[in-house]
Amino acid sequence: MQNFVITTQFLENYGAHCESGKFADGNAYWKMKGGSDYLVQDLDRVQDAVAFVMAAFSENGLGAKEFPVEWQTEAEWIAKLPDDADYRDFLKEQVLVVSPKRGAKTTRGYPQDF
Repeated sequence: MQNFVITTQFLENYGAHCESGKFADGNAYWKMKGGSDYLVQDLDRVQDAVAFVMAAFSENGLGAKEFPVEWQTEAEWIAKLPDDADYRDFLKEQVLVVSPKRGAKTTRGYPQDF
């Protein structure tokens, strides 16, 4: 098995805070708000990892949306981590470790045994 890192984008609809938030009413005001890195274990194919993250962790509501925007192998993700040790460690601490064997349960932090 190979691990994959799926990166999501989160959007928040500021128009849904005090108005309807709907495009039809002219109240939609979407802003990019970051996202998450999901380290997906226990799958053989990146397509399955993307689909799992979409099914278990994505959101598609009037006030917020979250969806996959990038996918790579774990090795590719590690290779792209910044040289700055503090920032690299921070990103490794923030990754959400998931598996279809555990459903929507997440563990935060890069596993030390990898």
